[in-house]
Amino acid sequence: MNDLSQHLRKCRACGGRLSLTFCDLGTMAVANAYLSKEADLMAEPVYPLRVKVCEHCKLVQLDTVVDAASIFSEYAYYSSASATWLAHAAQFSQAMTDKLQLNHDSLVVEVASNDGYLLRNFVQAGIPCQGIEPAANIAAQAIANGIPTEVVFLNVDTARALVEKRGRHADLVVANNVLAHVPDINGFVAGLAALAGAQGVVSIEAPHLVRLVEGIQFDTIYHEHYAYWSLLAMENVLNRHGLHVFDIEQLATHGGSLRVLAKADPLVHASKALTAVRELESQLGLQGDAYYQGFDQRVQAVLSHFRTWLGQQRYRGHRMAAYGAAAKGNTFLNAAGVSNATFLAVADKSPGKQGRLLPGSHIPVLTPEAMLTLVPDDILVLPWNIADEIVNELRQSGFKGRIWTATPDMRLH
Repeated sequence: MNDLSQHLRKCRACGGRLSLTFCDLGTMAVANAYLSKEADLMAEPVYPLRVKVCEHCKLVQLDTVVDAASIFSEYAYYSSASATWLAHAAQFSQAMTDKLQLNHDSLVVEVASNDGYLLRNFVQAGIPCQGIEPAANIAAQAIANGIPTEVVFLNVDTARALVEKRGRHADLVVANNVLAHVPDINGFVAGLAALAGAQGVVSIEAPHLVRLVEGIQFDTIYHEHYAYWSLLAMENVLNRHGLHVFDIEQLATHGGSLRVLAKADPLVHASKALTAVRELESQLGLQGDAYYQGFDQRVQAVLSHFRTWLGQQRYRGHRMAAYGAAAKGNTFLNAAGVSNATFLAVADKSPGKQGRLLPGSHIPVLTPEAMLTLVPDDILVLPWNIADEIVNELRQSGFKGRIWTATPDMRLH
């Protein structure tokens, strides 16, 4: 273990003991740490990837935390690469504009705004906005596209500085698929509260732990995801910083997510949808330990099935490639022990990943067009959450072979 990581025995949210193991995927490279072809592969850093449960607040979290600055100061994921995600962002922007009656006198702030994939909808509607994005390379793309963006990590100090700079609090603070990426969860949530002030609404989207367990979505576990959120755990930390959930929506994105709306008003009325999710989690037993036990065994069963399938394909002499150099795919491949001797290449649309090697497995990343020239017999789609989009693209490109996804079962598309 080097100085870029630390081992935790206490919960990052409440300080409770991390007494129960939820899932142990062994030791592996950081999922978004793509390598150059000239890199010393033997020097690639690896860290334990083990998930624990807080005995007090039930936050599910990694017990080895890799330094966030080393992961997120330069990032390889561009949100605009997915048409599915762009459509989701556009729908959200319109829905929140209508719900909150946003106009040219409003202010929308997005934390982890990436390349401006979402805020551009507000810019086009004439609604003032502000991005916060710590990855300088991605923030530069947003700025070039006319999205005002601060290159900082969110905490209470950077939030207050932004409020002072803009001269006001935000009417809407958006934190989509970032809560999992935050090591200092209390500082981050305090920052959200500071941005929103007394009147603003905070909108948080995060994959739902219940859906992760239900679908055995262990490949969404990686070092960039420090925590895995239930509504129970989320409300515990939001309430600690004066934010109170009043509405919720269950989404299909990322295998099943929650969109949580919160504000500073402690007397805010809880919607029927919010009450329903609270009751669901209570009935499933998320308050106790039993719910979290047995998941690791289910994960190992999925991996065993995949290795058997992989051996069968190799025995038949099939040429295999993959599509989507996504972090979840890297977790899956590395947990299964896959190497570059097994797959010809993995295709990805992101220029930041092309020409590099996947962490751990060291499979080369090519453009989709270049991957297809290798004429694979089988293509494994790694980002199963957008499999339909990818399958359609592959068929339109003329690929006639077999297309698979592997979580939770091998599925032929």
